[in-house]
Amino acid sequence: MTMRTVDPSELEALIEGAAILGTGGGGDREFGIAILEDDVRKSREWIMIDPADVPDEALVVSGGIMGSVKALLEKSVRAIVEKWENDFELLNVTRLMERYLKQDVAYFVPFEIGCLNTPVVMTLCARMGIPMIDGDGLGRAAPETQMTSFIGHDIRLCPMPLIDTERNAIIVDSDDIFLPDEVGRWFITRSGQMGANNHYPMTGKQLKKAVIPNTVTKAIELGKLVATQNNVVEKVADFLGGKVLLSGEVVGVEEEDRGGFFYKFASITDGHNTVRITIKNEYMLCRFNEQIVTVFPDLIVVVDENGRGVMSTDLMKGKNVTVIVAPAHERLREAVKSSLGKIAMSSDRFGENVSYEPVEILLSRVGIE
Repeated sequence: MTMRTVDPSELEALIEGAAILGTGGGGDREFGIAILEDDVRKSREWIMIDPADVPDEALVVSGGIMGSVKALLEKSVRAIVEKWENDFELLNVTRLMERYLKQDVAYFVPFEIGCLNTPVVMTLCARMGIPMIDGDGLGRAAPETQMTSFIGHDIRLCPMPLIDTERNAIIVDSDDIFLPDEVGRWFITRSGQMGANNHYPMTGKQLKKAVIPNTVTKAIELGKLVATQNNVVEKVADFLGGKVLLSGEVVGVEEEDRGGFFYKFASITDGHNTVRITIKNEYMLCRFNEQIVTVFPDLIVVVDENGRGVMSTDLMKGKNVTVIVAPAHERLREAVKSSLGKIAMSSDRFGENVSYEPVEILLSRVGIE
């Protein structure tokens, strides 16, 4: 059984890689750094396991922190992390899941890759004394709980226990794939804009067929590349198997925080061509001169001149950025093509009305190879 300890020297690389793979969301850098630095002070260890080595019969669950992006940014990160020493929402809700299932959780898999929702699972597993899966449900971040590879590979989302900062808790158990998230957003919005959940209970056998593997290691490798290489923007695109679409200035931004989600429409131009990105927490759809060139779950990545990931909340008018587009992992692409995945990840969930097509096909239509 292959286990790996994440070394404290790798934390900066992990956060920077997660900022890129988070595709505009996945949580704030400062929050993730505060979590991991606190773990270092408390001498906690982060143990990861390759998903291929998880026993078939083991119980694996997923989950993370819930909350509006802007709401989380408005809170005192240090105060939240300090509070977690005695009252950690993600640990509380995981214990609730164990009681509901009448079984101990053996492994925890991150819902997504991001600066918050990856470190928060690392600290959870360190506190529980269990390994974290080196992988996640997307290989990127996403705004809604049903938007995963898991759901497209026949893993049931529910039961989904939720808990808020006051220890109020509910358990959602439904075959309606949208209801858990709708209830969760309502619950968190009325409960101080922050809480935690568990979902997608699965066996190790199911995990191996559905998880996007080795993405935490990938984030660390990507972060190291950004820190050590020259001409880094092109190398980030190559690392992702993608293309640099445009480097230019953000010339237009429309935004609103609606129902627990951060919506934004950003226009970026180099003076000749214009990219317009639809954002629902994460970068979800990209147009190049009004032609659609990338649709979720394929990746839209925005970086600065140093190759560092730009969060959607930081995409401001006047900022100079580069837009990279890249294919999602094949397992996620398989999921979005499944009958349930087409519904779960439909573009109408982020205000558009288009069918998913691979980024390489969409790029070829506008003459970008």
